[in-house]
Amino acid sequence: MNTLNEAKGFYKLSWAQRIGFGSGDLAQNLIYQTVSTYLLFYYTNVFNIAPASAAVMFLIVRLVDVLWDPFVGAFVDKRNPKLGKYRAYLILGGIPLSGLMILSFWDGFSGQLWYAYITYVTLSLCYTLVNVPYGALNASLTRDTNEITILTSTRMVMANMGGLAVQFAVPFLIQMFAPDNDWKKPAASGTWFVIMAVYAIVGFGLLIFCYTQTKERVVMHRDKTDSVKYSDLFTEFIRNRPLRILAFFFITAFALMAVGNTASSYYIGYNIGRDDILPVFNGLSSVPAFIFLPLVPMIKRAIGKRQMFYLFLSISLAGMALLYVVSVVPALREMIWLIYAAQFVKSTGIIVATGYMWALVPEVISYGEWKSGKRISGVVNALTGIFFKAGFALGGVIPGLILAFTDFNPEVQTQSPMALQGILWLMVIIPALFLILAMFIISKYELDDEIIDKINREIESRNLA
Repeated sequence: MNTLNEAKGFYKLSWAQRIGFGSGDLAQNLIYQTVSTYLLFYYTNVFNIAPASAAVMFLIVRLVDVLWDPFVGAFVDKRNPKLGKYRAYLILGGIPLSGLMILSFWDGFSGQLWYAYITYVTLSLCYTLVNVPYGALNASLTRDTNEITILTSTRMVMANMGGLAVQFAVPFLIQMFAPDNDWKKPAASGTWFVIMAVYAIVGFGLLIFCYTQTKERVVMHRDKTDSVKYSDLFTEFIRNRPLRILAFFFITAFALMAVGNTASSYYIGYNIGRDDILPVFNGLSSVPAFIFLPLVPMIKRAIGKRQMFYLFLSISLAGMALLYVVSVVPALREMIWLIYAAQFVKSTGIIVATGYMWALVPEVISYGEWKSGKRISGVVNALTGIFFKAGFALGGVIPGLILAFTDFNPEVQTQSPMALQGILWLMVIIPALFLILAMFIISKYELDDEIIDKINREIESRNLA
């Protein structure tokens, strides 16, 4: 790596380091996005848990996270393991995370709610032990805002490679190998288990690769780590206004994604009645990433970060409107290409907006360091983790409650009109409401590149002094 003419802290990264860092998000998508997208469907249709019971469980897991995440954030900020301040947990947390993903899709205790609770709660705890340090690792690589934009774009392209493997390949493989090509029944449990085991093992291998390619270089001085405490999360949330704005954007953005992702299996199978098109439909939620995310640095320079959010969130809203019209007009519902087009447009906006928001996390970390003198990357990522997992939780809670309220019946192929309407709301209307709220929230974010560069230069000057 060439470090000539680099100001301290403003490091340039090689492509091996960028790709290595991005492989960590690819790994977590193979594991956790698989869980967040399919676990409710698996519970209700294969594992035989009632939708309402599953919804309550998803909510309880997130409440546990609220207590656990800040503890993990403070824990990793206070310590300096020999394997690396943050990257060590890619290995230490990755081993149990991969194992628990496999156990979550094992039907040895089919229908037993206690088993689902144990495996899902512990899986979520282990995911935090990987995800919070991984998020902090991003802010520890460099302060350079342009480098962080490139790093985040690379990371999101790789994350969407994982998303494509989850959204397209999982239903494709399970439908291919399930008995009688029916992935909705308990008889398919063995197929679910084997495929999820493969995803977990590959995910862990990628976490190891991420560990080998990254190194923390912008971290809190050791003489300040002892002062980090659990309550820093609440203190930072109160004094760091950009962090508060970003946190609320996280919960709305991930809620709209998670609700739509969870609903897609139900929507294609019951509203459209074409299980065979689910792999392509889901895959289109990731394809735009490979087209538009590499363009993010150029688009941001041309119109600014806030305008970029407005542009792509508006594109997503247009895609949702098109999908709704296609869904309610019988003649259009037969035009599968139009359903694909609506999904592509919707996903284009979501992918860019939710992908780039990760580049804002190092900014709010630097802002907090500028205000307090402490670079508590782990604590800040724990806080954003609480909010984005709360959004993911809504992806399980809201669909579970709506399905229960509208009398969804997994035992029949033809659902009642009320159940079909509930699924359509989950697929389009509720995500659209979250999207409008997200646009309002991000309008309050005020850290442009000029401001954050000035803040970072002041911090480095202060450190030198």
